Amino acid sequence: QVQLVESGGGLVQAGGSLRLSCAASGSIFSIGSMAWYRQAPGKQRELVATITSRGGTTNYTDSVKGRFTISRDNGKKMVDLQMNNLKPEDTAVYYCNADLFVDDSTWRWANYWGQGTQVTVSS
Repeated sequence: QVQLVESGGGLVQAGGSLRLSCAASGSIFSIGSMAWYRQAPGKQRELVATITSRGGTTNYTDSVKGRFTISRDNGKKMVDLQMNNLKPEDTAVYYCNADLFVDDSTWRWANYWGQGTQVTVSS
């Protein structure tokens, strides 16, 4: 079955760094745009960063600009989020999101979410 699986979350002190990875697996014909979202308790899920299918265009929410970098490797079917100079307000569950053209009987584009990985930044 097609799925996205995040890894790399954990507990870090303010100012530290983490690198999140998201791996797509299954029968995937093509990968479109990919993104990272995050959701803190009691808050709406927010878009953190996006990257286009060829990796040529990236966008970031203002609060992470200059600190986070999104990248992708289509050969490995992965998207990463390098997070530097982490702040307590970055604490959230981080979710991978991607548009995938699924090579199954339906043969269609579909949007997929990972299960999320917890990032906790202490003061």
